[in-house]
Amino acid sequence: MDDLRDLYQEVILDHGKNPRNFRHPDDCNRQAEGDNPLCGDQLIVYLKLDADGTVADVAFEGRGCAISMASASMMTEMVQGHSEADARSLFDKFHKLVTGHEDDIDGDVDDLDKLIALSGVREFPMRVKCATLAWHTMTAAMDGEQSVTTE
Repeated sequence: MDDLRDLYQEVILDHGKNPRNFRHPDDCNRQAEGDNPLCGDQLIVYLKLDADGTVADVAFEGRGCAISMASASMMTEMVQGHSEADARSLFDKFHKLVTGHEDDIDGDVDDLDKLIALSGVREFPMRVKCATLAWHTMTAAMDGEQSVTTE
């Protein structure tokens, strides 16, 4: 069990220190700002949705704790190339995982891939907001909202 916890910590630290898709794409057609005032995390999620609703590109910029940055980084890798509906479904599964409701997840938990590394935040309710900020911000952008807060 300690080996698995160490692996999860390594994944989180890697994504936190070297976030993937940390940039502002010029051709995004949706974006939203996310704020977690309790931790100080602030980010902007940029999306390029194709006419058919496929996430053609997703990126983010901002600052925050390692959990927030790691989650945003993993999110961009996971939803790229998927439909908007699939991205929302993945967020629903992820949210249930980090809030301790994984028994309510429809389908296979293996769909969550690296995101399982963040499952330990359920032991620290204040950190759930860190882990889900980028996801709430992504769905706000999809819904045409300009900003979202975890408050």
